Amino acid sequence: MRSATLPAALAGLLLLTACGTERSGDVSAKPSGSPSGGGCAARPGDAPDEHGVTLTGSGTSTGAGSSSTGTATGTATASADPSGGTARPCAEYTVTNKETELLTYTITFQFLSESGQAMTNAKETVEALAPGKTVRRTVSAADVPPDAAGSGRVRIVTVRSVPTAEAPSQAGPCPASGVRVSADDGDAAMGLRVVGLHLENCGTTPYSLHGYPRIQLRDEDRGPVTGVELLQGGETIAGGTGAEGPARPLVLRPGERAHAGLVWRNTVEGGVGDPVNAPYARVWAKPGAAPVTVTPELDLGTTGKLGVGPWKKDGTG
Repeated sequence: MRSATLPAALAGLLLLTACGTERSGDVSAKPSGSPSGGGCAARPGDAPDEHGVTLTGSGTSTGAGSSSTGTATGTATASADPSGGTARPCAEYTVTNKETELLTYTITFQFLSESGQAMTNAKETVEALAPGKTVRRTVSAADVPPDAAGSGRVRIVTVRSVPTAEAPSQAGPCPASGVRVSADDGDAAMGLRVVGLHLENCGTTPYSLHGYPRIQLRDEDRGPVTGVELLQGGETIAGGTGAEGPARPLVLRPGERAHAGLVWRNTVEGGVGDPVNAPYARVWAKPGAAPVTVTPELDLGTTGKLGVGPWKKDGTG
């Protein structure tokens, strides 16, 4: 379950129309959401810009035989069209880096039926986009009913961008730091939120940890969030989350992993202040470590508190 509710600002409703071929952008990059054997090019849209991302058209993508979405969140088989190919709703979009540093974007799209009911989400990643550059991509829906391929709408749910030098890593080449740091999708129950931070020693030498990860909360524009008390130990918010207990020294051999938990409540109390949302968090695994920016989507309500658990080796309590 996602650790936080989706933001209220949803942009770019587009009517799904015809099919065509995919357009390439002015940045050399592989379209991560393109269906194999087909493309998506439809009537231009007029959706507003969302943090540098714009929906430019929508339609139905088609390919020969069965194919998969190829999005960053995994693959799924599409429904077959009468001609023997595959058909699924799709949308074209552009990403423009309007900032001054190399950025990696993660965009979540939601495909809707004609009646406005959510059918499925798709998550796309655009890596290492240079300042001032624009890339064009295609995103396709998965797991949609066979009769929904040619109808419906799509909208942008969230746009998250982090400096590429601080982007989280779960696979691929080992970072220069020798460790990979990432956050999971978390869990939520009755207003209690828990997100796990994960660290893997992908280097060739032992990596020592002792204590709590250092956290710096950031807002929608990656600016500092103030007024939130960071507490050591998940039990400062609630027990039984796995983020409690004292910090103990540990050494990760190459290939070993560790985890820590972020725990909070999203309670909103009238008259206490405005709710605090912090989509981003900069994480330092230990003093002197390189920071990594993750997106735990912290909806802290008006509680003003976040519990940070100690690092624990995977397989331990």
